Amino acid sequence: MKKMFDVTYEGHHIQVVNTWFYGEKLYIDGKLQDENLGIASRATLRGFIKDNEQITKNIKVSLGGILTIKCRIFVNNVLVFSK
Repeated sequence: MKKMFDVTYEGHHIQVVNTWFYGEKLYIDGKLQDENLGIASRATLRGFIKDNEQITKNIKVSLGGILTIKCRIFVNNVLVFSK
């Protein structure tokens, strides 16, 4: 089973892909920035974006759940997506 979470933040497309057997992947603007391989009930992914002034902002993704996968995306420790 494959589940995808998408959000746009300050013009950047953030996509998280979760699969049962191939782990989780974090894409930012179509480029892979982090991944976890294998089966886990909880995962954290990390990446970064740069704003218009070229200041780096940290991305953290928390995934977890038993029957349903929940996803939370944080930018500089501020929640910007939750599902």
